[in-house]
Amino acid sequence: MTGLLSILVFSPLLGIILLAILSPESHLVKRIGTLATALPLLLAIVVYSLFERGVEGIQFQETVTWFEMMTSISPNEPYIISYELGVTGLSVLFLFLTSLITFLASFAVHRITSGTKGFFILFLALELGMLGVFSSENLFLFFLFFEVTLVSTFLLLGRWGGFHKERAAFSFLIYNGIGSVLLLIVIITLFVELHTTNITEITSMLKDTDSFEFLSYNMRMWMLVLLLFAFGTKLPIVPLHSWMVRVHVEAPIALVMIHAGVLLKIGAYGLIRFGGGFFPEQLQDIALVLAILGLINLLYGAFIAFVQTELRALLAYSSISHMGIVLLGLASFNSVGVQGAIFQTISHGLIAALLFLLIGVLLDRFGTTRISELGGIASQTPLFAGFFLAAGLASLGLPGMSGFISEFLAFLGLFESMPVIGAIGVLGIILTAVYILRAVLAVTFGERRPSFDRKMDLSATEVASSAVLLILIIWIGVYPAILSNTLRTIGIGG
Repeated sequence: MTGLLSILVFSPLLGIILLAILSPESHLVKRIGTLATALPLLLAIVVYSLFERGVEGIQFQETVTWFEMMTSISPNEPYIISYELGVTGLSVLFLFLTSLITFLASFAVHRITSGTKGFFILFLALELGMLGVFSSENLFLFFLFFEVTLVSTFLLLGRWGGFHKERAAFSFLIYNGIGSVLLLIVIITLFVELHTTNITEITSMLKDTDSFEFLSYNMRMWMLVLLLFAFGTKLPIVPLHSWMVRVHVEAPIALVMIHAGVLLKIGAYGLIRFGGGFFPEQLQDIALVLAILGLINLLYGAFIAFVQTELRALLAYSSISHMGIVLLGLASFNSVGVQGAIFQTISHGLIAALLFLLIGVLLDRFGTTRISELGGIASQTPLFAGFFLAAGLASLGLPGMSGFISEFLAFLGLFESMPVIGAIGVLGIILTAVYILRAVLAVTFGERRPSFDRKMDLSATEVASSAVLLILIIWIGVYPAILSNTLRTIGIGG
């Protein structure tokens, strides 16, 4: 269907326009804001259902010449930049993940007490940027959408964040801004040398290692290093992680659900699509370095999470640890490990969104997320306790849930190529079980606090949102072919 992707990517604009017309005091603001996130979800489901599995290449392609540039460097060959959209098996999964988590996070926006209209407008702009990132088949367009996510996240965090929101927002902006500059350097270099920003064309051209004298092996290695810093900041890779912890602790819950569930995955997507697609030879040559970075992420995040006393900080370091598994899967440089890395990005997106949805419930009902100030709430809120325990078990990789199959595939691929690093990495999996169970048990069980009596359990909306995420987590864990069949289109599925 021609134009379907454009309709999907820009569908949040309809909500932005309607909200802009409404008065900030209108009782329709929250309803329209939530309904505006439902439209992209429905369209993403249509795209996912129409996507042809087992067919390699780009699907739903849209190409329109955007503008041309004549330069003195190449007066007879214009530089053409086109508006190009399309999806692969990888990006179609991220489109569904983005639209689903954004829709569920929109219900958490209802807790915002001031400036709800402005929040929803920026919230929808953020969704538009994320959908554009995963739909772009042109590096220039990818960069524009990437910047939309950066600006909207900065404004949402700086205006509606916690007590240290300004520090968190500017930390986010500086780190990710530098990453954007490095990414732009790579894009401009490729554009100047190859006269195109089409991702498929660039991938094909770079397979010829002799035709472009400037793009020598060493030059490609430097460009890969720049991409590693650009997307590694987003992932994040230790030591480029401090900004992410601040965002997880200070951002409003609706934003954290999206940040942990989707935005961090742009880093993994970029490394897989551009790092592995453009510079596979160079990436293979630094696989050991990538594995060591992944091991550091896995162990450092787990050890620091173990000593945290605040749930949001604990989950932030847990995310750092789980992103280490993504790096380890990529470093294996075989189809099983890379498939595990992709599974991990999708799985962690769902699990992190569920955990932070429940963290929002804790803040709303009990006013704190400090572990020492909670305890014994299972008797007052049994539904919350049940979902929180299930989310924790999914995070630690319980068999039958998506976390297990993701970690299993990533480590299986790693043991094939780097068994020593794989053996050391297992320690991180053990630590994950320890700190997750410790936190879950401390919050839900333990000494009952009389001040928490008569606290309301999950609402119908919160139960439904939690159930949707948990069903998907179990579905992937029990039937992983739902992902692997889609990934066959990029030569990764089994």
